[in-house]
Amino acid sequence: MENLLKAEASTCGEIRPKIMKTPRGPVEYASFGTGPAVLALHGAMGGYDQGLILARTIGAAGYQYVAISRPGYLGTALSAGSSPEEQADLCADLLDALGVRDVAVMAVSGGGPCAIHFALRYRNQCRGLVLVSTCSGKIDTPLPLAFYVMKLLARWPAFVNHMREKTMKDPERAALRSIADPSVRARTLRDPEAGPLFAELSNSTFDRMSLRLPGTKNDIEVTRRRTVYPLEEIAVPVLVVHGTADRVVPFTPHAKMFEARVPGVELLAIDGGEHVAIFTHRKEVAARVAEFLAAHAH
Repeated sequence: MENLLKAEASTCGEIRPKIMKTPRGPVEYASFGTGPAVLALHGAMGGYDQGLILARTIGAAGYQYVAISRPGYLGTALSAGSSPEEQADLCADLLDALGVRDVAVMAVSGGGPCAIHFALRYRNQCRGLVLVSTCSGKIDTPLPLAFYVMKLLARWPAFVNHMREKTMKDPERAALRSIADPSVRARTLRDPEAGPLFAELSNSTFDRMSLRLPGTKNDIEVTRRRTVYPLEEIAVPVLVVHGTADRVVPFTPHAKMFEARVPGVELLAIDGGEHVAIFTHRKEVAARVAEFLAAHAH
């Protein structure tokens, strides 16, 4: 994993997204690396850039990572697919256009429903799923007040710049919303690899924030419907990574539902981990994901 970071740290910041025309409309994506393909799906307030961060945080060397901006994020219009099924079809169209025959898929948070439906609809093209802090059904946790405030003010550049400056000036205070335990928070921010990646993720949300809101609002609507996914029908290898203290997508019922209903699922339960467990427990997660990819992505 260290080799991946060293090899890509200097280049990922220089990666420019591309637009691919598909039957469902233009799709924004970016990629790096060589080898078997891995599709990286970001969560809420994301985009292709956060897909790249996901890959660099828990991915392994020796793969080609393809990060897509899901519909409603940055350069991909929401009209390209608002439902998880449509988003899965859009991913398949992009991969077809790129000449990629099969992929492993890693998804974090709001990218989970798209990943689940990709495995269901394209099982012959999906070598496996890595589901990180994702939902297995309807999410009942209330949205924080801060989200409603941000939604109202995100189109004001002065507000966005002010929040960016506050976050960069006091990263520990900004991290308080995601990492409650002070010792874990301090350890993560000091970590020479996880710390910069976590800061990069936090700061990325302020870049073109207004272009991340349509997709975020859509993800919220999707994950708060009374949806029952046919998890028993998933016929590809699945690794679920979930923190037991996740306050956004609670471990119970979501991770436990995957464990109970997905055939042959592997569950990596991060004891005390929150929604950002891939940063606070990065080495543990990255090692397990590397084993999973080595076993299934070739």
